[in-house]
Amino acid sequence: MKKVMAMKGNTPVVSKRKRHDTLVTNAWCWLFMSIAVIFYILFQGYPIFCSIQYSLLDWSGLTNDAKFIGLANYKELLQDELFWNAFWNSIKYTVMIVPLELVVSLLLAYLLNNAKLKGRSIFRTMYFVPVVTTASVVGIIMIFILGVQGPVNHILMSWNLIEQPINFLGNAKYAMPTLVIISLWKDCGTYMIYWLAGLQGVSKDVYEAAYMDGANERQTFFHIVLPLIAPVGGIIALLCALNSLKVFDIVKTMTEGGPFYATDVIATFVYRSAFSSEIGMPRLGYASAAALLFGATVIIVGLISNMIKSRLNKMN
Repeated sequence: MKKVMAMKGNTPVVSKRKRHDTLVTNAWCWLFMSIAVIFYILFQGYPIFCSIQYSLLDWSGLTNDAKFIGLANYKELLQDELFWNAFWNSIKYTVMIVPLELVVSLLLAYLLNNAKLKGRSIFRTMYFVPVVTTASVVGIIMIFILGVQGPVNHILMSWNLIEQPINFLGNAKYAMPTLVIISLWKDCGTYMIYWLAGLQGVSKDVYEAAYMDGANERQTFFHIVLPLIAPVGGIIALLCALNSLKVFDIVKTMTEGGPFYATDVIATFVYRSAFSSEIGMPRLGYASAAALLFGATVIIVGLISNMIKSRLNKMN
């Protein structure tokens, strides 16, 4: 009886100790998280707040005579043909590249996930090298390769596939598809790694059970493996779409939005409005309004994509 009473008497002490340990653990967690939160506020939150403030001003960013004009920048944007051209070019670029990146990266991941493939580590490294290569370096090299006097035109003419050199980056008909292909080559390795992570999460027992039931490689992939990794594919599609909408470096390096604004996207439009003098005095306020307006569009696309992904997950 005394032993039971002693145990009951120690219960509050144990509970108090557990609460203390939980509080200490939570405090350490918040301490480590606070570092990331502080950096996010400094490098993401504060610039966003400043952009909202600047979008309400008629200001070049170079003088002290900023003038408050309210929503005038947004009203002007809605009537700006160059803004809408860049807007739809960004959408067009995304629509073109997202399906290609998803399919090609999935194909590469499935092939490299085969344990029987010799040298697959080497192939993985080869496909991932363009990802860690600076976009400006890739752009400069590709300008040379795809130039009128470049090796691509030389090979095509030597094989009698074309009669005259093709200006891949100087012709509005070919400029956007060329950028899409180059971006596909450069960024495909990232999404390949994501797909590999999803494929390696599928148990070997699943493959063995499918083969025992008489399924071939194609049937196993499309009817068993693909549905299992569909949630991963939804996340990859969302990341791919958001990254494509924000494309800047490869476009700026290779075409600067040309020819005749055929490859001009929102990022190059904002850059040209805020920092370039080719259109006269820079307009930092106008560029901030354009960035925020398109940023709202990106958020809407992300929310819709997330809703679709959630419904697909529930269906599975």
